[in-house]
Amino acid sequence: MTSNDKAERSARLSTVRRVVDGVRIATLHGEIDHDEMDVLREALLPEGEPVLPVVADMSGVTFLDSSGINALLTVHQQVSAAQAWLRLAAPTANVRRVLALIGVDTVIDCHPTLEDALKA
Repeated sequence: MTSNDKAERSARLSTVRRVVDGVRIATLHGEIDHDEMDVLREALLPEGEPVLPVVADMSGVTFLDSSGINALLTVHQQVSAAQAWLRLAAPTANVRRVLALIGVDTVIDCHPTLEDALKA
């Protein structure tokens, strides 16, 4: 039930997105910083496509800075305004620590696995 597989690559962040049962799944690999914010936003909320519930699979993310956090919060607000949601799945230990320190995990649902995020 996968449709619309699309991949994007930048210098430090690669993304693959697909839609499964009406949920956009964005699989992210690499570093999310100021230079990669547009790639992140396009993976989670592609311009010109309908707003869908989104799961960001962060199992391959090795670095996340404040710019990436701001991008996640912006996407969260945009999808919430459209009656959808953003969930983060399988963040690595370093990323999970950053999310917890800043409190993002209290605003955006974080799940230990992609499967858990899809079932929530």
